[in-house]
Amino acid sequence: MIVCAGRNENFDFATPIGVGLIESSIALTKLALFNKPPFFLFMGSAGSYGNYKPFDIIRSSRASNIELGFLEEKCYTPLDNVIATDNVPRETKDNPIVNSSNYITSDEMSSKKMLSLGVELENMEFFALLSVAKKFEIPAFGIFIVTNYCFENAHKEFVSNHQKSKAMLEKYVKSTFAKMEKK
Repeated sequence: MIVCAGRNENFDFATPIGVGLIESSIALTKLALFNKPPFFLFMGSAGSYGNYKPFDIIRSSRASNIELGFLEEKCYTPLDNVIATDNVPRETKDNPIVNSSNYITSDEMSSKKMLSLGVELENMEFFALLSVAKKFEIPAFGIFIVTNYCFENAHKEFVSNHQKSKAMLEKYVKSTFAKMEKK
């Protein structure tokens, strides 16, 4: 099952799950309980902490839930804050950790701290997706397109690049699945 966030990030062949950790957790749990799919493929936008550039397309099966207070050593968690599945297709070169939070990073120093932890991208829903998928033993991975850097002008850059990014991602996913169906 192909899923996306929804709202302003919809695709005609993907099921919207909501924005952020809470909405997506609820929707994905409902799907897993009442209409368990054979897999979850999340497709959506991502912000880059600096190593990927806008319009790069990346696949991942690793996510984290690291809040900015953690980077500043102002909080801790007793929970595992990194999760992974083994489901990224073998031909994938990259498999970066994608951080999820209900907040969007707009500070270059925070981005650099994320990179120092091995975290490359951020997307608000992916940690929830992998958490639900793992709990219900559903194979899962994500395909992301970078819309912006997680720096001072993150929102402005996201808005400027979003429509083009959506079109590129849609074309990529459709092309990828068409190739898989031919095999």
